[in-house]
Amino acid sequence: MPWQLVGLQAQVSAKYLAQIIVMGVQVVGRAFARALRQEFAASRAAADARGRAGHQSAAASNLSGLSLQEAQQILNVSKLSPEEIQKNYEHLFKVNDKSVGGSFYLQSKVVRARERLQEELRIQAQEDREKEQMPKT
Repeated sequence: MPWQLVGLQAQVSAKYLAQIIVMGVQVVGRAFARALRQEFAASRAAADARGRAGHQSAAASNLSGLSLQEAQQILNVSKLSPEEIQKNYEHLFKVNDKSVGGSFYLQSKVVRARERLQEELRIQAQEDREKEQMPKT
């Protein structure tokens, strides 16, 4: 009889242990699903906040073949300043002129980089105008 009780207790303990494991997995699964939903919502909100300008910037990168970062590296500009862009463009364009032993390929990269940065400046100016036109609450 005592051996039967020990066996019964082992069965009951195993049953409770299995229930605890199943409940733990369910709790962790629900928490993970909730965190995932929150992350998707935050990502969607960030994408909406970038709005149309983000799409325009991506389209400009696609058309020019250069990302904004690449264009900034080519012209060696850290911030989008029209004066700095023009100054660096003129210098690099002259230095890479074929008549002074430069490379037409590099010169064309400099031109494309300037075009890409000018497009980004145009997009930012348009964004600023749209923000000013928005009714303030």
